[in-house]
Amino acid sequence: MKKSVFSLCLLVLCFSCKQIDEKAKETSKLSIAKQIANAHGFENWDKVKEIQFKFGKNRLWNWNPKTDDIKLITDKDTIIYNRKSIDINYIKTDRAFINDKFWLLIPFQLVWDTSASISEPIKELAPISKNMMNKITITYPKEGGYTPGDAYDIYFDKDLIIKEWVFRKGNKQEPSLINTFENYQDFKGIKLALDHKRINGKGGVKFTSVQLKF
Repeated sequence: MKKSVFSLCLLVLCFSCKQIDEKAKETSKLSIAKQIANAHGFENWDKVKEIQFKFGKNRLWNWNPKTDDIKLITDKDTIIYNRKSIDINYIKTDRAFINDKFWLLIPFQLVWDTSASISEPIKELAPISKNMMNKITITYPKEGGYTPGDAYDIYFDKDLIIKEWVFRKGNKQEPSLINTFENYQDFKGIKLALDHKRINGKGGVKFTSVQLKF
């Protein structure tokens, strides 16, 4: 009887180890971009029907990712358009939307922006915290899009959570902007950083009124 119980326990242990090993292999096959995105809840994004967020003090966005319907509410105006059929009158608004969405959803943009190139991760001191972190660089093509040729150095921790970034306009060597990623909030599995402070701890970008409808 004892031998049977021991054999059963050994079988369960072997099966569990095999599952863990297979899961580890599956993770290793994923690109670093997909791993970072998943760490921020990318696998839950398909459930999102609408997202609302306020960038700074004066741009409140409502976006339906399924239909690409967008609404911008400011102190002066309300603008509604669809990204699938943008005319010249909405280019300025859409440029602002792409910028604001990029700040909030950069973990997912790593997967969505297929035209960009992403470097292999390396270890490097993060510019603000001075902690040793993993770093990748995402570089956009020199032609096309609203900000061609720009590059972002993205610093993330051992759990693949983004902690800081460096924006380099036109892929120049010197930083154009350096910000933290903090005040992470969990929206049914989707983790978003709502505060982005500058290197001196002041100013930066703050998101408010963030709501996700599932």
